Amino acid sequence: MSIYAIGDLHLSLGCPEKTMEVFRGWQDYQGRLEENWRALVRPEDTVVLAGDISWAMRLEDTREDFRFLDALPGRKLLMKGNHDYWWTTRRKMEAFFQAEGLTTLEVLHNNSVEAEGVFLCGSRGWLFEGNQKYDPLIVAREEGRIRRSLESVPQSGEKLLFLHYPPAYGSQELPEFFAAMADHGVRECWYAHIHGSGAAGIREGEHRGVTLRLISADHLKFTPLQIR
Repeated sequence: MSIYAIGDLHLSLGCPEKTMEVFRGWQDYQGRLEENWRALVRPEDTVVLAGDISWAMRLEDTREDFRFLDALPGRKLLMKGNHDYWWTTRRKMEAFFQAEGLTTLEVLHNNSVEAEGVFLCGSRGWLFEGNQKYDPLIVAREEGRIRRSLESVPQSGEKLLFLHYPPAYGSQELPEFFAAMADHGVRECWYAHIHGSGAAGIREGEHRGVTLRLISADHLKFTPLQIR
């Protein structure tokens, strides 16, 4: 049994009018994703989906996208991204999954899930971009959510952290997030959100004692990355 991760699928089966500018230049990216996924992932494996999963605006509009995901092999852990406008409460999402017969989908959001003897922790995080200014209130809120996720793991458990936003990008970084990782012994962190030419500014490899890796779908050529 293995653990895989990929982010920013930006599925649009339920929103055919949505232009996929994010993946401009990629032909049939969804078919490519399905082919690569089925070649690697087995039913007993776990796949972390690190946010920006569907373009749908409402939970009920995700049906086709989630049925597509549910039909793929493996257990899928869904995280919240900045474009997941359909995201609502855990209770409502779990009730929706049950009502629709979506048996392989779970929520990874400010909590942790055990898989293959390790604990997968996840939160959206935050990154101030462009003309945005550092907002200490937002950063403190997101740091608290990351800490709650990590604190949900038994003290002796190995923690792997997944964020939607990168904790460091270009000349920016959020030391508060790295402090949370250091306090909880996190040595590996995967993140998404960055696409195309934006990848020129990514931080990968060891930084502040944590190994960082970008897992956006186009960066991975629409192939889930095996992490364990």
